[in-house]
Amino acid sequence: MPEAQIIDGKAIAESVRDEITRRAATLLEASGVRPGLAVVLVGEDPASQVYVRNKDRAAEACGFHSVKHTLPAETGEADVLSLVESLNNDPDIHGILVQLPLPGHIDESKVLRLIRPEKDVDGFHPVNVGLLTAGERASALVPCTPAGCLVLLKRTLGDTLAGKNAVVVGRSNIVGKPMASLLLQESCTVTIAHSRTQNLPDVVRASDIVIAAVGRPQIIKGDWIGQGATVIDVGINRIPAPERGEGKSRLVGDVAFEEALERAGAITPVPGGVGPMTIAMLMVNTLTAARRLLHLPEEEPLF
Repeated sequence: MPEAQIIDGKAIAESVRDEITRRAATLLEASGVRPGLAVVLVGEDPASQVYVRNKDRAAEACGFHSVKHTLPAETGEADVLSLVESLNNDPDIHGILVQLPLPGHIDESKVLRLIRPEKDVDGFHPVNVGLLTAGERASALVPCTPAGCLVLLKRTLGDTLAGKNAVVVGRSNIVGKPMASLLLQESCTVTIAHSRTQNLPDVVRASDIVIAAVGRPQIIKGDWIGQGATVIDVGINRIPAPERGEGKSRLVGDVAFEEALERAGAITPVPGGVGPMTIAMLMVNTLTAARRLLHLPEEEPLF
């Protein structure tokens, strides 16, 4: 059997960013406004610092007005809430992203709920969650990682996913649940699987589309994948790599990639698959938020 097609998330993300750059330039020419993105980082978590830096660079490359607020880990909750409120009221800021996780003394839910839903470019506010769940995707800001997964699926399988059996392994509010909502709206038959799912390998094996978003390294083995299935691996896990030298590590997904290559029809690599799409879709959401706040008509959707 031939090996699976490797889905190039980097290339697809670049094409999305190119389109957003073009649309942002058109917006600037027509209205004099640049989409404004503000990212708030509290503390010095190394992974969060990398994510924020990448988001800031992507926003600038798309021609956005990009603002980064970096606060010490000991910053009080009231100060974070005050900053979010000031960004809510800033007409030059159309999108607000508070990088998670926050330090333990800050209530993440309280912070996320304070962000104006129309500026919630992460798609985590209950209003956006409710709109998506109710099937009103066109009115919502959709969480970036599930939106990116959907773009990857459509670029691989075509615009019509109707009738396909899809399994989402993982039930988080950030990926699993919104991903299931998106797939339902594409008329897929959707199963949400998790740690207590009985006969999980059989559930996965029966699916045409597999979304792996459980956060456990290589938990989904190659023989769990149905022949010809499309696999989107959301997991980013760091594991020891002694073959690279003492103390070295490497990134792997939630799927045993080399094993899955022998059975899948198409699969995303880790890294280089879903990760770049998450940032690209953040740019999509920021531009969408800007147009809505300026009361401009919606453009042709990208997913």
